[in-house]
Amino acid sequence: MATTDHATTTQDNTPLKRVMGPKLLLLFIIGDILGTGIYALTGQVAAEVGGAAWAPFLVAFGVALLTAFSYLELVTKYPKAAGAALYVHKAFGVHFLTFIVCFTVMCSGLTSSATASNAFAANMFAAFGIEADGNMVMLGAVGFMLLIMVINFRGVSESVKFNVVLTLVELTGLLLVIGLGFYAMAGGQADFSRVVAFDTPEDKSVFLAITSATALAFFAMVGFEDSVNMAEETHAPHKIFPKVMLTGLGITAVIYVLVSICAVALIPVGELAGSDTPLVLVVERAAPGLPMDTIMPIISMFAVANSALINMLMASRLLYGMSRQGVLPRFLAAVHQRTRTPWAAIVFTTVLGVALIVLVANVESQAIKALGGTTALLLLGVFAFVNVAVLVLRRHKVEHQHFRTNTVVAVLGAAACLFLVTPITGRDVIQYQVAGWLLALGVVMWGITVIANKQIGRLDPEQLDDDDGVPARE
Repeated sequence: MATTDHATTTQDNTPLKRVMGPKLLLLFIIGDILGTGIYALTGQVAAEVGGAAWAPFLVAFGVALLTAFSYLELVTKYPKAAGAALYVHKAFGVHFLTFIVCFTVMCSGLTSSATASNAFAANMFAAFGIEADGNMVMLGAVGFMLLIMVINFRGVSESVKFNVVLTLVELTGLLLVIGLGFYAMAGGQADFSRVVAFDTPEDKSVFLAITSATALAFFAMVGFEDSVNMAEETHAPHKIFPKVMLTGLGITAVIYVLVSICAVALIPVGELAGSDTPLVLVVERAAPGLPMDTIMPIISMFAVANSALINMLMASRLLYGMSRQGVLPRFLAAVHQRTRTPWAAIVFTTVLGVALIVLVANVESQAIKALGGTTALLLLGVFAFVNVAVLVLRRHKVEHQHFRTNTVVAVLGAAACLFLVTPITGRDVIQYQVAGWLLALGVVMWGITVIANKQIGRLDPEQLDDDDGVPARE
């Protein structure tokens, strides 16, 4: 028994390795925000608002920026892995609410990773000219998910270095779209009148079309919040996070706006909206002599691989952090003695990710849109709680210096997120249905966790030690 207790104590006290500086963190944030969203959603956003497809991305950036300020105060105040779930737990102290927030964020990450893994496999076979059926894509996606597990287990340093390579590749692809797009526009191939035209569906006003498109475009802006789960592996997070997060958001917003302007200026909206690969279409139109039918699938393959890697990093660190908080079973807090990575959380999230891949091996374009919209819907709800939590936690003082957002900014962030969650934005009903089923599953999982905790005699997970976040022991 003494040996077991010693092992448990050593395991619980093993810290995560701090390896991320400002440059790695910046690339992590940029790589997390860029990826599947911009490569897939440009045409669908244009279908909602017409040529002014840049407007929803700009509005989505504004909403994300408001919430980012709240995240900056909280992550510099509580620099621990767990993110939104930790903040909600500290602010409200309701185990059920904390669990649902944790489950929602984790579920969005796993679903995005599973979808990105399927997209990776499909693009891989397309790049090599292989006609793959559904089973081949599924096996390729599972293999890729297992590869991510190995990289994740090796250490955050290896994972982030791999992220740097993938981020540079996907940035190259988007800069290629922008560069060739502006070259073609300078050569007189563009119709700039489309860039400012709001060609909305007949059943929607301009306002409703913009809000509906923003609710979809917001999926392309999420990702910055994943970085807060890397707080325990970042050097001096209270100094680094504010500048790096805001810089990353600004860079990605500029890229999104420029890509959307190039797209609608060169391609008629109807043609753009009807394409499954809108950015490939843009580059082919801008430079017809380039073999983009091969190059862009490869770039897209790396882009979605980056999304999958970062989301699995986020999900595993989220489970690790919340297990230390007592919201999830204690075994998920296990840290490997040699690699100092949360190996139990990595294995657990990988198993769930593989299960999702098997269940959604062949996802059609409309299902991807519904999945992206549902992910944004769930995260917007979480962001609303985060913006409120930052105000509630003002009563809790800490000794170290930290970032502080303006109260008005936090209130506006909560209001904007809540508005984009409501049906008034014109969201598809399927998004609410999928979100409802996911939350119902979360309720079931919460019940299982409560029963398991009682059986092993764990204390009330709401009794937290504010100094280290570990559940208090009598």
